Amino acid sequence: MKITAIECHVLVVPDVDSAACSSAQDDVVVRIRTDEGVEGVGETDTNPWAVKALVESPGTHCMGLGLGEMLLGRSPLDPEALWEKLYVGSAMYGRRGLGICAIGALDMALWDIRGKVAGQPVWKLLGGARQAVLTPYASLLPAGNTLIEYRESLVAKAREAVKLGFGAIKAEVCIQGPYSHMGLQEKDEDVVDVVAAVREAIGPGVALLVDVAYAWHDWKQALRIARRLEPFDLFFLETPLPSDDLDGYARLADATGIRIAAGEWLNSRFEFADLIDRGRIDVAQPDVGRVGGLTEARRVMEYARDRGRLIVPHCWKTGIGIAASAHLCAASPNAPFFEFLPASLAESRLRRELVQDEISLVRGRIPLPEKPGLGITLNEEALRRYRA
Repeated sequence: MKITAIECHVLVVPDVDSAACSSAQDDVVVRIRTDEGVEGVGETDTNPWAVKALVESPGTHCMGLGLGEMLLGRSPLDPEALWEKLYVGSAMYGRRGLGICAIGALDMALWDIRGKVAGQPVWKLLGGARQAVLTPYASLLPAGNTLIEYRESLVAKAREAVKLGFGAIKAEVCIQGPYSHMGLQEKDEDVVDVVAAVREAIGPGVALLVDVAYAWHDWKQALRIARRLEPFDLFFLETPLPSDDLDGYARLADATGIRIAAGEWLNSRFEFADLIDRGRIDVAQPDVGRVGGLTEARRVMEYARDRGRLIVPHCWKTGIGIAASAHLCAASPNAPFFEFLPASLAESRLRRELVQDEISLVRGRIPLPEKPGLGITLNEEALRRYRA
């Protein structure tokens, strides 16, 4: 079997809002075709036009080859070996950032092919199940242009998620800092008030995770609020500081009883090694597409496991990435949750429409996927409708 074609589809919702903080408004879907009719799909969460350029551009020397040209004519059945080929062949321009994201989309599609050829779900090829069922958390990004609207929207979505059967939710309390929702710049105390309202709405029996979206640049300021959040029994506090403030993360993680989580933007196991060892975070959050695909995500999982840390994969895209996260978690002994944006609560049309037959929630849990490969089917009509 050989790879005969690689397609990159840039997708954008028609009502895209460049001021919004949701990256689910666009996507790049990579489709790898073979001479035996088996194909695989993948995606990554970054600028889709840039990924398309990296995949389709030709190279001129051995350290600056085009990603697509390195795969054409090769067997797709050894993703780990192809990952190393792509990493080395693009080393001059791609060893971090967009290059790793593009490799991630390709690697995801290669694992999809490998599973389909083997007639097995990807998690079996990643080492087998380490848990009987998967536990997702509902990732909730509210709407609203004022603090009151924001809080009411978040509380309403949290209640709806509990009705859907979720035993864990993540509240996006992004009301201050550089990535605050719709430009809101509220006081630190308002973060505490919003979290309190969500906890009251869902009750004590539901796990509560909180994402503050890089709200603070000072670890002592973050610690002051973290200590005020401790009574609400948070499973973790996500991205309180900028990604590169490793010393700040270490001091914060050592000083609070709340688990500190980060890593959604990181590329490759090398960046996660720094975040885990120097940053001393409790929960690593690799995004399967951004970190370099399932090949690299599994390496991050193993690195975290060996150091006694948890893995909770990030995913804010479509059912493609959600499926990849589910397969990673199934093979991970240290992944208590993974991010799952329910289609019924999603604002993005791509999230709601791009994938058919995606994984489903059953009494707050997700059964292990049983279909070969990633186990998903693209909605071809949606692929055409949202093509840029």
